[in-house]
Order: sequence, then structure tokens, then C-alpha cells
Amino acid sequence: MAPPHRTPPRGISDQRSRTAGPTRRSLLAGVAALGALGAAGCSRVATASDVEGGDLLDRLKAQGVARLGIAGEIPFGYIDKNGELTGEAPELAKVIFKRLGVDRVQPVPTEFGSLIPGLASQQFDVVAAGMYINPERCQQVIFSDPDYQMLDAYIVRKGNPLGLRNYKDVVEKKAKFATGTGYAEIAYAVEHGYKEDDILIVPDQVAGLNAVESGRVDVFAGTALTLREVVKKSSKAEATEAFAPLVDGKPHVDGGGFAFRPDETNLRDAFNVELQKLKKSGELLRILKPFGFTENEMTDLTAKELCGG
Repeated sequence: MAPPHRTPPRGISDQRSRTAGPTRRSLLAGVAALGALGAAGCSRVATASDVEGGDLLDRLKAQGVARLGIAGEIPFGYIDKNGELTGEAPELAKVIFKRLGVDRVQPVPTEFGSLIPGLASQQFDVVAAGMYINPERCQQVIFSDPDYQMLDAYIVRKGNPLGLRNYKDVVEKKAKFATGTGYAEIAYAVEHGYKEDDILIVPDQVAGLNAVESGRVDVFAGTALTLREVVKKSSKAEATEAFAPLVDGKPHVDGGGFAFRPDETNLRDAFNVELQKLKKSGELLRILKPFGFTENEMTDLTAKELCGG
């Protein structure tokens, strides 16, 4: 992914507008009580272990529940209009943890930028938010192999009046540029010569859409799949074609996966075994397809590759 940047790790999430459904704020508010009650209901709290590779998986089996850190971002991990946990990462987690002997999962909502700190402080057991795997994050957590790959796209005004199709266009045309808190797109823009202090940072893609619609900015950058969804009901904005940002002068494809605490390698490795089975059988695409993922988003990339070797 992009070189390390000075802001908190990205939210694709990767984490809706007035016209595109509930906002992240409302999603979080709607499940805050659920997360609190669920956490209080756990008889045991995951703590550090002296067992090599960690014994969290054994403890999760005993508890019968795994706590998932989510960031209220469609389509990656969110609470739907019926109050149910869903999204590509939670749905995949449900299947894999069931195979690992953990009967259910429980959402713990937070802001995207708080996911890694929350994982470190044991507020939840795993980050299930479609988090991009990059070298900076790999210094803080360990990742599963990616379950999807993703290109970038822009939200622009209808008709794309400035003809913005990549980061070079944004710089050359001196467009007013925005992206989300901790998004990898910050580093991509900076690499192309955009001054970081000139970037408007907003909470998520919902706020990004609003900024474009209101004319505060010319362009908002995020992941292609997320932006395609968020503009569907907008009469003022559209999403550009997906493209690969350049990193060190070469086209780069991102991959997202699940994050674990560094000492919990046993859980991460067991998770990866089941993930690979789902990839080989084609079941992974079946699980992710309802959230807009296609064969183009399937990947054989590894966490090791995305962490920088």
C-alpha cells in the first residue's frame, strides 16, 4: 500500500449521506448500547497469554463469542436498518469463526481511526472492518491474508467538469481535494505532490459526498466499491472509473483483511487456513457478492506482500 503517512490508519474504510442511508454517526449510536451490553455479558475478557502464539482462540471457543471491531462503514462492516450486524467482513467472520468452533460474533462499534488502538487495549478480539493492509499498520498489528483487493475512485460533481481521473489530474488542475480520516488516499495524494496541509480531511465517505455536493471541494478520494455505493442516489455527484494509484511510480492495488494483536499468531494462522479454503472453493465470492464485490475484487495477494515482504 502507500508509504507510511502521518495521520491515523485509514478508514476505508473504510467505514452514508442524507440520500444514501444511515450515517456512520447514527450507525454507531444505534449499536453503542448493544456493544456495551454484549461486552458486559462476556464472562471472560481476552488478556495477554504466556502461551506461545497466544491462547485467544481457545478462550473464544470457551466463551462462544468473538468481539469484532467495526467502524460503521458500508459495505465493509456495519449495522443494517434492522439492527443486525452485517457487511463483507462480519459476514466472513461469522463463517470462519463458526468453522473454528466459535458460535457467534458480537459487534463493538468505534471510529475507524480507533480500531487499532481499540484492538491493542482489548476492547475487541479482531478488527473486522475491511482494513487495508500496509507496512505502517503491519508494525502495529498482524493481518490475515486479504479477502479482497481494491482500486481507488473519486466522487466528483456530475459530468466530472474538471476531468479528474487520477492523482496527477488533481495536482495539475489544482483541484480542492478531500479524503477521509486516516485514509490511505492521503499518502497517495502527497506522493503525487499535493500538499498534505491543503487536504480537507472529513470523517468518512458520507461527509465526502456532502463536501462535493456543496462545492466545498472538487473531489473526494476513497475506495472504488464504497464510492460507487454512496453516490447511487445523489443527483449532484458521481463516482469516477476505478484506477490504481501510483506508489513509487508503479500502479498499486490495495488489499483488505482482518487485524489481530501481534501475540495472537495462533488465531491469525487458524483464521488464514479457513480463509484459504473459502477462496479455493469459491465460497468467499458467494459471501462477499451481496456487498458489491465481484471476481475482480478477489485476490491471491498475501499479507506478507502487502506488509512489504
